[in-house]
Amino acid sequence: MSMNMKKFIAPTARQALNDIREELGEDAVILSNRKVPQGIEIIAMAGSAVDTLAGSNGIHAIAKPLVQAAPEPAQIKLGTSGEKLMDELRAMQSALKQQLADISSGRASVRESERDTMLRRLLNSGFSVALASMLLDKMPAQQTAGDNWVKQILKRNLRVIEEREEVTEKGGVFALVGPTGVGKTTTTAKLAARAVVRYGADKVALITTDSYRIGAYEQLKIYGKILGVAVHAVKDMDDLKLTLSALRHKKLVLIDTVGMGQRDDRVGDQNAMFDACGVKRLLLLNATASGDTLEEVVRMYHCTNVVGSIITKLDEAVGMAPVLDVAIRHRLPLHFIANGQRVPEDLHQVNVDFLLHRALKPREDDSPFSLQGVDMPAMQMAARRMEASHAF
Repeated sequence: MSMNMKKFIAPTARQALNDIREELGEDAVILSNRKVPQGIEIIAMAGSAVDTLAGSNGIHAIAKPLVQAAPEPAQIKLGTSGEKLMDELRAMQSALKQQLADISSGRASVRESERDTMLRRLLNSGFSVALASMLLDKMPAQQTAGDNWVKQILKRNLRVIEEREEVTEKGGVFALVGPTGVGKTTTTAKLAARAVVRYGADKVALITTDSYRIGAYEQLKIYGKILGVAVHAVKDMDDLKLTLSALRHKKLVLIDTVGMGQRDDRVGDQNAMFDACGVKRLLLLNATASGDTLEEVVRMYHCTNVVGSIITKLDEAVGMAPVLDVAIRHRLPLHFIANGQRVPEDLHQVNVDFLLHRALKPREDDSPFSLQGVDMPAMQMAARRMEASHAF
């Protein structure tokens, strides 16, 4: 290798460029770059060596910028005159100098496409890379991916139960399941109150399987007393079968369950008990939970007899994207949304437009969790590697 040229190897392109700048100065010229096991290898030369290079009889190294670091220059052909070569090299030097300055100051210039902009918007809102990538892959080439287009696609894929199909309208036996603290007991009381108004207290019954939490049965009994509805406690599968047999004349039977973390081994036992008794389930999803937590909850609780979900704690949630993302990808129909502790006022029919408005509300630019435009190339590479488990 010529004495004028120097090889730099670093884990990342950013580090390599910083090393070049420190050793060769602002006027350094990139001659080549390639990936190596250690990261990236860049061959560069100091700007002061350009005159020597231009004065040589032949050009054996074609200078070029780092991939994705600066605009691609015109090809330098062998035999190019020294004056023209110098102009091209100076232009490359200028581009590299600006790029180095941008990287050093943390303001790397990235021109985002319309798709990139919307991808960043979705990720900043809290949607997963998997869903955002699937959604934008459906975007027609001539389509501008504005909010209206995105909302239309999300709305089309968000399953919402119509009022005539809801739990309190059709009746039956339903257990409310989900992790501790998601609001199962309160939501059970809210549903019971709606059913009492529709059918009368004598057509509704409440059951609790929560024998672990202190005061759980007493709390449900208080709600039952207010509503005029009988409350029954069961211990195991045989007890549940006997109780359901005695309540078979009821229009609606609601079962409040013990709160269990999604990693608790008892979740499987509870699922088996309800399956054996023919009990349908409503999975409660906490709107304040992270996407990863919600994903794990759904995977552990979801089964054939889970007929839908109720989103709770909307009043405490900053955004709605993670919970809607999970509902869409796992095709969980939404029955109700809950936004407080009041019984029965804080239980509502699903308003999709409201939910999507909340979900796509932009995150503040100064948020430490906000993805910036400069981070998009790395995110795009990750998105391309992500294999979606569900398709629209």
